[in-house]
Amino acid sequence: MNTQLLMIGALLVGAAAQPLSGHHSFAAEFDASKPVTLKGTVTKLEWANPHIWVYLDVKDEQGSLQHWQCEGGPPNTLTRNGWTTNSLKPSDQVTIDGVLAKDGSKTCNARTVKLPDGRSVFAGSSGGDNPPPPKP
Repeated sequence: MNTQLLMIGALLVGAAAQPLSGHHSFAAEFDASKPVTLKGTVTKLEWANPHIWVYLDVKDEQGSLQHWQCEGGPPNTLTRNGWTTNSLKPSDQVTIDGVLAKDGSKTCNARTVKLPDGRSVFAGSSGGDNPPPPKP
């Protein structure tokens, strides 16, 4: 009887932990010591769990167009902070403060987004809710 209870308990713990295995760790994917500020044009917004994604075109120092993707927080968190699916639209000019991905791709974890109307909003970063350090 004790063996059966132990087995059932182990199965329940394993089943409860299963949904967490699909979610990534911020520290595994992003480097908090590498801040980035991106100014560009929104090309697409994906509003889906577990995180939203903002895609934007950014011109580098030479004027070449770079395609970036920025991870935001979960839609539910962003909705509670005043975001809607219409907060960003293609062709909107935005500034995103975040941190770079460790793999060197054009990917960041967004901390704040400066909207076209000039308001800065929290992006629901999984890296924490501390704002980026002030720029000198």
